[in-house]
Amino acid sequence: MSTIYIHDKDFKKINFSEQGNEKTDYDNCNFENCIFANTQLNEISFEDCRFLNCDFSNTKITGTAFKNVHFENCKLLGLQFDECNPFLLEFQFTDCILNYSSFYQLKIKGTKFTRCILQEVDFTDTNLSSANFTECDFSGAMFNGSNLQKADFRTSTNFSINPEQNLISGAKFSMETLPGLLHKYKIKIG
Repeated sequence: MSTIYIHDKDFKKINFSEQGNEKTDYDNCNFENCIFANTQLNEISFEDCRFLNCDFSNTKITGTAFKNVHFENCKLLGLQFDECNPFLLEFQFTDCILNYSSFYQLKIKGTKFTRCILQEVDFTDTNLSSANFTECDFSGAMFNGSNLQKADFRTSTNFSINPEQNLISGAKFSMETLPGLLHKYKIKIG
């Protein structure tokens, strides 16, 4: 199967779930108000792309490449990022809903999550060192064996991180977020 190359193109209000699943490399493309929900994006490559107001709910991304990709105000429910292509994997998320997604065992150090909802997200064995979590909601998110060194959680809420099961050296927390670190010990703060 040959690969289609698309460069420097803007896509607006396209429903990709109604189109074929041809192997495509998108480079420096913008997607606005597009629907990818319940589609198969397997083996597709996105490099230097931006997604604004897009819906990726329950999309299959096995082998999908995300290289310097920015998601803004997108629904990314149930995505298995751990199945995407890890080579040069780099993305950032702003005002996104990522509930029930998985970043299991990924190396995504320095990733920026800004004002995101990350409920029930799996960060098990994930390298999130130097990641920046600005005003994120982590209700039910799982951190186990995660590298959180130098990560910034100062403005985030509802996380529960066991310091004995995760690397947290140099991570940043505020006084308001301390209960998320001490939850395991059943200590009352305040």
